[in-house]
Amino acid sequence: MSVTTTTARNNRGIQTAGRSPEELRELVSHWGAELELAPAEVIVEWAAATFGERFCVTSSMGDAVLTDVVSKVVPGIDVLFLDTGYHFVETIGTRDAVEATMPVNLISITPVQSVAEQDAAYGKDLYKTDPDLCCKLRKVEPLAERLANYDAWATGLRRAETKNRVIAPVIGWDAKKGKVKISPLARWSDEQVEKYMADNGILVNPLVYDGYPSIGCWPCTRRVAPGDDPRSGRWAGTNKTECGIHS
Repeated sequence: MSVTTTTARNNRGIQTAGRSPEELRELVSHWGAELELAPAEVIVEWAAATFGERFCVTSSMGDAVLTDVVSKVVPGIDVLFLDTGYHFVETIGTRDAVEATMPVNLISITPVQSVAEQDAAYGKDLYKTDPDLCCKLRKVEPLAERLANYDAWATGLRRAETKNRVIAPVIGWDAKKGKVKISPLARWSDEQVEKYMADNGILVNPLVYDGYPSIGCWPCTRRVAPGDDPRSGRWAGTNKTECGIHS
């Protein structure tokens, strides 16, 4: 399958102007079905050729599978990490290891307010009293602001992770952000991920081996019993299943 397009811009390394929302939606409409069954590497090649420096990766540092896949195709790719101020020490360590050992440009994004400033403004432990607002202030809004520099972003979303992500498209349109949302690993099974990690010596957050298959901020993440939904430890005891970035 060829991924050469008439709308491709300069090779990565040369800044290109952003496209209009109409142009971006047209790309999704045309290429979404075309790339639905393509290998992850081909999807990344298309994204790099189409968006140039206006293409980035987001990572929560549960593992470096997506970062590895993308950086092999696009060395020096921008990798965005949301440093909420509430991360496990192991997650920060994984971020630092990725930055030190992989050919990427790691960008840590911090909220406008520190945790202490947020406590002063909204009351202590906002994650308990209003977890949706906490996620909005510490994740959703900071990411949306940073994504203004890009037309497309790659996520590690996989349909196998949870029933809520079954319909996650490989190439989709994020209307809230006005961006092309690319999920190169969307069709990967858990077994494919495990094989890729073993074959490529992928960095993995140590918490994954300590009962945390899905890792968020420490106040809102719990261990998961073997056989349970991998994301059942996120916001356990509430009706919340997503931070708002992917909804």
